[in-house]
Amino acid sequence: MALSMTHQIGSLAGTPITMETGAASGDSTATVNASAVWKSPTANLRCQIQKPDMTDAISPPISPCRSPVLNNMRADLSVACRAFATEAAMITETEKEYGELYKQGVAQDKGSGVPVFVMMPLDSVSMSNTMNRKKAMDASLRALKSAGVEGIMVDVWWGLVERDQPGHYNWGGYNELLEMAKRHGLKVQAVMSFHQCGGNVGDSVTIPLPKWVGEEIDNDPDLAYTDQWGRRNNEYISLGCDTIPVLKGRTPVQCYADFMRAFRDNFKHLLGDTIVEIQVGMGPAGELRYPSYPELNGTWKFPGIGAFQCYDKYMIGSLKAAAEAAGKPEWGSTGPTDAGHYNNWPEDTTFFRKEGGGWNSTYGEFFLSWYSQMLLAHGERILMSAKSIFEGAGVKISVKVAGIHWHYGTRSHAPELTAGYYNTRFRDGYLPIAQMLARHGAIFNFTCIEMRDHEQPQDALCAPEKLVRQVALATQAAQVPLAGENALPRYDECAHEQILQASSLNVDGNSEDREMCAFTYLRMNPTLFQPDNWRQFVSFVKKMKEGKGAQRCREQVEWEAQHFVHVTQPLVQEAAVALMH
Repeated sequence: MALSMTHQIGSLAGTPITMETGAASGDSTATVNASAVWKSPTANLRCQIQKPDMTDAISPPISPCRSPVLNNMRADLSVACRAFATEAAMITETEKEYGELYKQGVAQDKGSGVPVFVMMPLDSVSMSNTMNRKKAMDASLRALKSAGVEGIMVDVWWGLVERDQPGHYNWGGYNELLEMAKRHGLKVQAVMSFHQCGGNVGDSVTIPLPKWVGEEIDNDPDLAYTDQWGRRNNEYISLGCDTIPVLKGRTPVQCYADFMRAFRDNFKHLLGDTIVEIQVGMGPAGELRYPSYPELNGTWKFPGIGAFQCYDKYMIGSLKAAAEAAGKPEWGSTGPTDAGHYNNWPEDTTFFRKEGGGWNSTYGEFFLSWYSQMLLAHGERILMSAKSIFEGAGVKISVKVAGIHWHYGTRSHAPELTAGYYNTRFRDGYLPIAQMLARHGAIFNFTCIEMRDHEQPQDALCAPEKLVRQVALATQAAQVPLAGENALPRYDECAHEQILQASSLNVDGNSEDREMCAFTYLRMNPTLFQPDNWRQFVSFVKKMKEGKGAQRCREQVEWEAQHFVHVTQPLVQEAAVALMH
């Protein structure tokens, strides 16, 4: 899920920021190592273990993927990020104190828990293939590194790199960005983004598919996913034509493979060292799913059940062949015609209703098996290519799966079914996905990790916690690593605590010493750098790195986070003053 980047912190524009711990002395420096702060001399604190008070939870917007409005902000990241970009000659006394500890090696705190990555802005690379907001990006990466962040996640857009001609790749802006990450000692999760940016919730920019792909779709509209009313979706090429040479003589899977191969060849000097993970996009929003709940033009609104996307001629051709093979040729001409509309609820439809619904019939089992198997086969094909291309490169391969938690409490799980996850009250739809990923040694990356059941509208029977639990059990059974992301931008402590709990993978009191292999935080933006949010984020990163076995009191960790903000305060204040001129 994406966060709008169309705003900027207003509170930094000319207002000195005061901290409860007081001002640091001396001038600021360009780089502050928070890892040194983590190993600072322990304060004389009396700690009492307390259960977190969850009654102050800040409930997110009810949409599963709608970004909150960030009031009184502008588009550029530079104000928030320049807070960390000052270039002064002298070092504060506080920084000297902790710098000495760092030099002595005392501050090398790798942690044994869950490494935290941070998603970069969607438009980190411009449409002209240059890096956007270089100074702001450089300052922000230094800030993230100082806070103990493991690395960043970067969308590598197909529509930018191979925009004009098939087989012609322009890596310009990505060369700059990834070299900058290397320079700051940050690892990179590179997302092979074969989908369109724009049309998903929170998309702040529009990056279409490559021009030549768009031309092919214009010539053959059935290359786009299609619903039963003939509405086309251009976010991602229909998987129905995965193996058909419809793109200037190449199949879509060949195009994806060629792109990944070109990426490997161009960035081979960074693979395994700086670039540590390749997340392979497999659908809209980069997720392995059908575009069943598009918000573009108001087509779908939360918590609608969505609609099946199997009505282009390539999908229908496959359905027809499957029906004939099953001895039911009459089932091959169309998908379910009684599955309602995008914004219906399950009980509004004949197909999804709990009593006598078509989803639980012989026909329903046939159709849903075919529909979900087509998605699994799509994932398998692309993973086979990715595995062969990056074999021996020292990188992990991951796949993102959507956290579709609304109507999870119903029998049919309609929104999951329309997205391609054959998960019902009587069937586990995530174990087959986990098993497919396990066959290729890939990581199962899952969203909605920050959500709690009671924060969601109960009439829609939302159950994100139960869904995360099911996925954790499936990955445990398949012995595949599980990684997580938050679906909505959340900066409050309650969301952080939920992520900490979920990432520990304590399922039914038996985690088998498992933890998530990584967590990616959505998203680097001006709001993250606001003082309170920054303090809580720093504390969150520290707790994640320490892991579930850590026996440290909350007050100690909070004090260390506050002290880090205290050390960086001169940088923030100097930037704020500079903005007044």
